[in-house]
Amino acid sequence: MKIVLLSTFGKQGGAAVACQRISESLNKNNGIEAKLLVLHKNSENNSVVKVKSNKYSNFIRFAFERLVFWKHERSKSVRFAFSLSNTGLDISENQLIKEADIINIHWINQGYLSLKNIEQLLNLNKPIVWTLHDMWAFTGGCHYAGDCLNFQKTCGNCHFLKNPKESDLSKKTYHKKLKIFKNKKITVVTCSKWLGDVAKSSSLFKDFRVESIKNPINTEIFKPIGKQKALQNLNIVSNKKTILFGAMNVGDKRKGFEYLKKALFQLSENKPDTKNEIEILIFGKQKEEIELPFPQKNLSFIKNINDIISVYNAADVLVIPSLEDNLPNTISESHACGTPVVGYNTGGIKEMIEHKKNGYLAKYKSTEDLAEGIYWVLFQTDNSIKKHARQKAIINYSEETISKTYLKLYDELIN
Repeated sequence: MKIVLLSTFGKQGGAAVACQRISESLNKNNGIEAKLLVLHKNSENNSVVKVKSNKYSNFIRFAFERLVFWKHERSKSVRFAFSLSNTGLDISENQLIKEADIINIHWINQGYLSLKNIEQLLNLNKPIVWTLHDMWAFTGGCHYAGDCLNFQKTCGNCHFLKNPKESDLSKKTYHKKLKIFKNKKITVVTCSKWLGDVAKSSSLFKDFRVESIKNPINTEIFKPIGKQKALQNLNIVSNKKTILFGAMNVGDKRKGFEYLKKALFQLSENKPDTKNEIEILIFGKQKEEIELPFPQKNLSFIKNINDIISVYNAADVLVIPSLEDNLPNTISESHACGTPVVGYNTGGIKEMIEHKKNGYLAKYKSTEDLAEGIYWVLFQTDNSIKKHARQKAIINYSEETISKTYLKLYDELIN
């Protein structure tokens, strides 16, 4: 069986990492050839193939989409939270596409596939699986809708736009999708049950088949190595409790760092004895050091897999205060390394954290409860929480389990 997976990036960002892991897990099965066809390779993996396109034309397409949206955006804070997909590449004649038994679309925004290009793939009459990593496929353009439920109707009155109205840009984009998807056979896969339920509630995907299949992780690579060894690997000298936070962009409001910041100040004020016992590790893009009540170390971007594993092992707790998230790779990676997680009771996060078993689920947007959860994990638990974290990853996210679930779906669609 030949499978082609489509992703804008080969390894950059959570969706790309998840897509590559799915591809790798599929290739470990006999008789399966999975290729990842990408716009930007940034990966040395031989199963990742770059489409024919140069950097200049890629930038032109990306810039054109941003320029069109720039005239409509509410502010620059939402510039990359909304995608028009009005420009892209026709890959319908690509050799991998021609040979594929299954086309599995993943995250294809930022100049890879336009809506027209998606229609070209649908018209090939090959089985199409669309694995969603956010909400974009069934909205008028936003990747996460927040409190808005307009995607359940026909979009319009979009809060991402500076002049929201009934027939705004979001509604026009929505109707383009409606026309393209009409009478087409698309099998939708979501990484979390939460996103699956949201997709089923949308007017675009309400009549489509929607399955929930988690993202895989290699638990032989992501595993406990011991805190002291991890600290040595990172050249960090410490005997304190370590709190970890990570995001592609620390300043992304959806990732909730401001809530963590407030929670840390509340923790230091309410539990003054912790001031000399805690330090913070942060990885990801950070414009400047943020004032915090505890010592902090900014690790910036971490590319080496061994360093990533060491970071999780160096932490006593990972805090993920995201306001919206699907099925964050950081949680499964942290659990696989035996590190418990504290996060808000929202999205797919609540499916990953078992309250007071492998972490702590805090009340949504409550900085007080977030602080309570951090304190509980750091000072009121024993090693059983680490064992449960590791067990959660092995049982729920193993490559063998996830690849077999995908293959079962692919077989059904082909036969």
